Amino acid sequence: MQSARDNSIRLVDELPFGPTLRVKRYAFGNGLRMLTLLDRTAPVVSFHTWFSVGSRNEQKGKTGLAHLFEHLMFNETKRAKKGQFDQRIESAGGETNASTWTDWTHYHTELPASQLNVIMELEADRMHNLVLRPPQVRSEKDVVANERRFRVDDDVEGEAHELLYRMAFKRHPYGHPTIGSMRDIKSFTPRDCERFYRTYYAPNNALLVVAGDFNEKKLLKDVQRLYGKHKRAQLPPPPRIVEPAQKEERVKRLHRPTPTRKLALGYHAPAFGDADYSVLSLINELLFVGRSARVYQRLVRKEQLAAEVHAGIAPFVDPGLYDIWVTLQPDAKIPQTLKVLDQELERIATKRVSEAELRRVKNRAELAFLMAMETSAGKAEQIGFYETVLGDAGKLMQRLDDFRAVTADDVLRVARKVLDKTQRTRIEVLPAKPKRRARRKGKRS
Repeated sequence: MQSARDNSIRLVDELPFGPTLRVKRYAFGNGLRMLTLLDRTAPVVSFHTWFSVGSRNEQKGKTGLAHLFEHLMFNETKRAKKGQFDQRIESAGGETNASTWTDWTHYHTELPASQLNVIMELEADRMHNLVLRPPQVRSEKDVVANERRFRVDDDVEGEAHELLYRMAFKRHPYGHPTIGSMRDIKSFTPRDCERFYRTYYAPNNALLVVAGDFNEKKLLKDVQRLYGKHKRAQLPPPPRIVEPAQKEERVKRLHRPTPTRKLALGYHAPAFGDADYSVLSLINELLFVGRSARVYQRLVRKEQLAAEVHAGIAPFVDPGLYDIWVTLQPDAKIPQTLKVLDQELERIATKRVSEAELRRVKNRAELAFLMAMETSAGKAEQIGFYETVLGDAGKLMQRLDDFRAVTADDVLRVARKVLDKTQRTRIEVLPAKPKRRARRKGKRS
């Protein structure tokens, strides 16, 4: 049920963003939220829209609907034919794209400052007037089905990644893929899509982020005019599912047509808002980031067991995974490679890192953090992400303080807590054995 329209607007607060800039947080009567960051460094503007819905909000049998909507939103509305969204952005000299993940769906556009109204009109239109008839839904389902074939079904690493999460999460919806299962993708109906759209694509589930060169008074007036007429939706409560503790390692072997063996490990890891997330980020820097990282030096350079190693921590609302990926050299075996890798993981959890090494990775993490916000697009994305995932864009700059405060004792404590084999999931990808051809029986001559 939707409530009556409320076109009011108020400034909630202001947040410092570096030494000279400020983020302003606005709230509208219909529940729409907006963050603005005025930065006249260049005559460009970024307009981002975040919806607090992702695969975490889906049920079994309806997986992939949030991702399908990312595609549908570039389709037809009551006011614009298919293709006109992209055409108008390109004509205005801009670029646009979108992404979907576990906790959110994100639409972002960068364009010349003078063209801000173009994207605002388009975004406000498709939030309310999307056409979801059978031809539109069927067309985008076909696109997503092909994307799944390319990225998962016909891709060894994609399949292994999906399996890793499915095995690691037995109850939490993080265990099902954002892209959805093929069966679910094919089963979606226009009614499913309409229900999802009217539930989640509403102003009280949306965050606008505007960063760059713009006139703030005009912006507020235009947002009121374009979005103020949209009504609230009755949002379902967010999922509150706690994944049961994992008490023993889970192992699966995949035989697939790949020239080299691969190894995927997933350790249960803290949520993005947890204080230990920053510590684990630095542990990952120590182990995997760059050619001087410990695991790269040991597995790739010294032992020459691996051709490639990389790892990452899922920045999720709820606890996620710290996943590690190793592509072995052609002659290397998984038991030998895993033994060496485990030695390095045990070392970080038992021997104190030196102050010099810790300082080096802190500096590198700080540099990467700041470089991600060099452009208006980078600034808009980061403040939008923190507001969506943590509920507070102000925690963005606190992340630097979190990195700086990490001690060698913190590294030991978090490594011991996270890098525990009993809560590890392991996928071993092995080259498939050639199929034996059946012998044909012939008649004797």
